[in-house]
Formats: sequence, structure tokens, C-alpha cells
Amino acid sequence: MNESYHMKTQNIIGNEEWCAFGELNIPAIKARIDSGAKTSSIQATNIKRVVRNGESWVDFEVNPVQDNRSVSVFCSAKIVDTRIIKSSSGTTQKRFVIKTPVTLGDRTFDIELTLANRDSMEYRMLLGREAMQERFLVDPSKHFVMGDYDQEAFGQFYRHLYREKTGLQIGLLATNRNLYSNKRLMEAAQARGHEIQFLNIQHCYMRLDAQTPEVRYRGGNILDELDAVIPRIRPSMTFYGCALLRQFDSIGTYCLNTAASISQSRDKLFSSQLFSKNGIQIPVTGFAKSPLETKDLIDMVGGSPLIIKLLESTQGKGVVSAETNKAAESVINAFKSLQANILVQEFIKEADGKDIRCFVVDGKVVASIMRQAPKGEFRSNIHQGGTAHKVRITAEERRLAIKATKILNLDVAGVDIIRSNKGPLLLEVNSSPGLEGIENATGKDIANTIIMAIEKKLKFQAIDHSS
Repeated sequence: MNESYHMKTQNIIGNEEWCAFGELNIPAIKARIDSGAKTSSIQATNIKRVVRNGESWVDFEVNPVQDNRSVSVFCSAKIVDTRIIKSSSGTTQKRFVIKTPVTLGDRTFDIELTLANRDSMEYRMLLGREAMQERFLVDPSKHFVMGDYDQEAFGQFYRHLYREKTGLQIGLLATNRNLYSNKRLMEAAQARGHEIQFLNIQHCYMRLDAQTPEVRYRGGNILDELDAVIPRIRPSMTFYGCALLRQFDSIGTYCLNTAASISQSRDKLFSSQLFSKNGIQIPVTGFAKSPLETKDLIDMVGGSPLIIKLLESTQGKGVVSAETNKAAESVINAFKSLQANILVQEFIKEADGKDIRCFVVDGKVVASIMRQAPKGEFRSNIHQGGTAHKVRITAEERRLAIKATKILNLDVAGVDIIRSNKGPLLLEVNSSPGLEGIENATGKDIANTIIMAIEKKLKFQAIDHSS
């Protein structure tokens, strides 16, 4: 009898519900209901501990809209505890704990929240069993039992965080709208009040004419009103993508990274020659056409182990290591028999499968991560099972990254550096660097930084509507 009455006094909730935090100015955030987790958590970035009136507080930002880091709510709360939390991936983290009222349906009560970087998770909030105890029963087959919002209603909660449209027209030139980097750039542009449209490279075509040159899009639309184009050109589309950029440039559209700078960065041999000419330290590199020079080529870079790279390789693909001179000869000659152009490069043993990715925007390093290769691999690659974490780079590494992008005349670039006994060495420069790994590892809104760089180049002043 008592048990039956007790169950009736508890509300049934589903496996996902909307929560609100009045004191944090968060009117709605989607939460995963997880009875397997003891403490609730909320996505937080730019976490800073501060002291106010002798007490420990924490300032942080919450991005309540899933898959959108550009909508940000500033929050501040008193720290009630600091705990070591083990994540679902098995890693442990030290997290601040705050206490704040939460509203779920028609009930409001205090809960403890840990501040965690949940940006890569499906939900920006997790409601744990401490918050549910004596209050709710979970029916995992149901969703939003306490009430739901459609996209328009949810968007109204955060409409004030978007700037009004300003008239700046931006085109994102790429091939896959759904890639993380492309979605983030479109979100960031819209959040800053700009009009941005996705332009599939394969659907663009050109009219070459001295009087009225044009770029047209599928269906005959003339792209003559764009202020700027952001190129995100995959290697297989380099030739046509750069042709389009030259055409945009000819009609007066600003291109974030020019066709010439992208072409130079994609030519590993040419870019290596430019770096050497300008005094940038790179691993000792060799290049030869004839198979008769293979043995001397290997000796020239210090013998095995060594690295063999296809000139058109990207994201670690087309890059192999050879442990012995015999293996190196076999791989090199096999590539040459296929008429493939390759570079042979010394192996930096002391790097231990680690490299640094510096993200450079408008002549400044805005974020840096250390990437670790998967066990048994020689080259870090988060696309193929590697890991990454935020890293503090040296002044010498910072200068190296900036100088490399200036040599190639790139406004945006990912610069890969390796630490050696001879100091930092430049591996390569990527003219279309991905945002996902570095944004998730650092918590920085790099997409927004890129849009701000375009505004600066175009001398665009955003209108402040808050006054």
C-alpha cells in the first residue's frame, strides 16, 4: 500500500527531457536521463575559477543548442565541490561542482551539476540519479513526457543571442554540407548576423569573358553578390576548386585563402622548397625521379627508418614508414613503377608518434593541440584512431607556424610541427584544416574566429543593436 502510494507521488519521465535553469539564464536545454550516472552534468567551456568576497566561484559558458557552439550563454555560480569524475570513455577528470535550481516540467528543485566538456556528446546535459531520487521514475520507452518544444519555439528562447542580418553575403565553397567544419562555419556566420550559402563545387560553373566574367550555380543563378568565399576544397577537387577561386577573385569577391596559396600548400615538393629557401627547418627530405637513385636517396636522408610520402597525400593517407633500407627500396620502387611522385623524409624517433597542430587565422595562432598516434603507428592522426589534447606551444613554435603560413600567403591554415632534438621542425601546412578535433580538444570557437577574420579583411563593422 505504502509502495503503491509512493509510486503515484513520483512523476514519470522519459529517456530525454527539457530542463531549465533560471539562475543560469538557460530557459531550455535538452537532457539525457541517465540513472547510471550519480551526478548530473552540463556542457561548459571557458571555465575559469574566480574569487569573490573570499569565496570560490566559477565563470563558464554554456552552448545550449546542440551542434552549435556559436550560441553561448555566460554563467556564473558558487563552487560547492571539486570532484574526480570518470567519464563514459574511462578517462578521469577534475571537475567543478555547482548547486543551482532546475525546472523539469512543473517542478523546481536544487541539484548539483558538474561542469564538463560535453560538446562531442549527443546531449548538452545529463540528468543523474541523485536528481531523480525520490522525485521521478524513468520510462526509457518515452520521450519528453514533461513537455516538448518544436524547433521554432526552442529557437525563440535564444533569438536574442543572434545578431540581426547585416547584408554581408558569404559563400562556403565545399562538397559536403554535413561535415562538422562546414556546419560550424555556417552556424558561426549566421550567429554573427551574416547570410551564408553552401556552394557545392561540382555545381558551380564559369563564364570566361573580358567584359562580363561570371560564376554561376546550378539552375543558372549568377553568384555576383557575394562579399566573401570560404574555400573548403578537398584534395581531389583542387584543380577545379582553385579555378573557381580565381574566377571569384576576378569578379571582386574576397577569397579566404587564394587559389595560388592553396595550390602551393597542396604541392608538398614545392612548399618544402619554399620553406627551405626561407630558412624554415623541416625534416631532411629527398626527391628523385629515377629508380637508379633510390639507394643514394635513402642514404641522403639518414637511412632507415624513414618516411615515404605521396605528394598528394592528406590526413595521413599515402604516408608510410619503412623500418629497413631493403623495405624502403621496395616501397619507393613500387611507388615509382606506378608513376607516383613521392618524397622521402627522415624519421624523427624522439617525437614518439606525436605532433602539434597549430591553427593559424589571420597571422595569429588561435589554438594548438598535441596529437598522439595510435599504438603501433608512427604518425598522429585523429581521423584514424589517434588522440588529441590542448597544448601550450613555445614562442619558437609559434613563430614557426606563423612564418610558414605567411610564406604560403594563407589566411587560414593548420600547421603541423614535430618536436625534435634539433628543435621544432615543420611537417606540413594544411590549407583546409578541419575544426572538429581542435575545437573539441580546446573548447574554442574557431569557426567564429574565422568569420571575424573575414569581417576584419572586409573592414566590416557589426551593428550593435543592444544599445
